[in-house]
Amino acid sequence: MATKKTTRLDPASVAETALSLLNERGLDGLTLRAIAQELNVQAPALYWHFKNKQALLDEMATVMYRRMVADPETRPPGDLDWQERILAVNRGLRAGLLRYRDGAKVYSGARFTGTDFAADMELQLGALVDAGFSLHQAVRASTTAYMYTLGFVTEEQGTESAPGEPREGFDVERRAEWLADYPLAAAAGAEIFADHDNGFEEGLRLIVAGIEAVYAPTAARPA
Repeated sequence: MATKKTTRLDPASVAETALSLLNERGLDGLTLRAIAQELNVQAPALYWHFKNKQALLDEMATVMYRRMVADPETRPPGDLDWQERILAVNRGLRAGLLRYRDGAKVYSGARFTGTDFAADMELQLGALVDAGFSLHQAVRASTTAYMYTLGFVTEEQGTESAPGEPREGFDVERRAEWLADYPLAAAAGAEIFADHDNGFEEGLRLIVAGIEAVYAPTAARPA
């Protein structure tokens, strides 16, 4: 019987392994013990790199971010006006998060372990400031869209027990039968739990339109 080769430990390699297990087990089933078994080491060895599970999640989110940045499909083009940049950045974020089971939960509240993110933040805020936003407005605009995306994907992934497998109670037709006495709430299920792609896009465009409407007096509109 072949002996499983021990992997050289460093934070990034542990996070890579954790992300692979995440798709199998989900966030609730992801433990340091399971990761250690996969790496063929004892669980205490991981504590040299991560003092707790949140520290591991921080590194996992950092690896997720670096993968998004390196992927042309989730990387926004450079020459965009502020509206299209917000749209492109958040479309890419959603696409990146959906590649991992519970990806939005891992990402939410994580503290990146490097400064990689700062260059993209500078571009995003710079595009808004150049368009006439104050820094305060630029931050509010960016973070509102970002938190919308995280919240949307968290809910989107929360309706599935595993990727492509709806949780009990989220079947649209059964939900409509259950709420038959409340016709509007019953009909709303098709809007809330079906066609996430269009739902996300419409909501994101509402966010951008709202930013433009509220900040238009002090932010220059595109020609």
